[in-house]
Amino acid sequence: MRKDWKPVPAADLPDGLLLFDGLCHVCSGSVRFLLERDHTQQFTYVPCQSPWGNEIMGRFGIDRDFAESFAFVDKGQILFKSDAAIAAASRLRAWRWISLLRYVPRALRDWAYDILARNRYNWFGKRDTCLVLPPETRARFLTEAPSKR
Repeated sequence: MRKDWKPVPAADLPDGLLLFDGLCHVCSGSVRFLLERDHTQQFTYVPCQSPWGNEIMGRFGIDRDFAESFAFVDKGQILFKSDAAIAAASRLRAWRWISLLRYVPRALRDWAYDILARNRYNWFGKRDTCLVLPPETRARFLTEAPSKR
């Protein structure tokens, strides 16, 4: 699996796409946080457990059995771990200040991210099914690549 979590070109993926673990309470909580604050609907969401999520994970070297990173497409690049979290949150008007965390070395940010990622199921539990969506947001959740729908 992937060892280098630096940004990678991904111009073919939609800007604002967020790949997340739909069984993880922390990840689905983050998605709900974004949904509630994303008034311009700039994000689309792809659960790791979906066919397209599985395809994206394989393409970018994310472990399909234990998604240790969520990913975010930002201006033609796919970002991972803390880079993804910072980029997504900083797109929200009231949370733009979070971009200051980019000045903390990635190794330190990802070390903290990895601790949470490794322990998230033990600390916060795991869902039996993927995140249940309110009807008005379902169109923003993609399970297959747009060309396949």
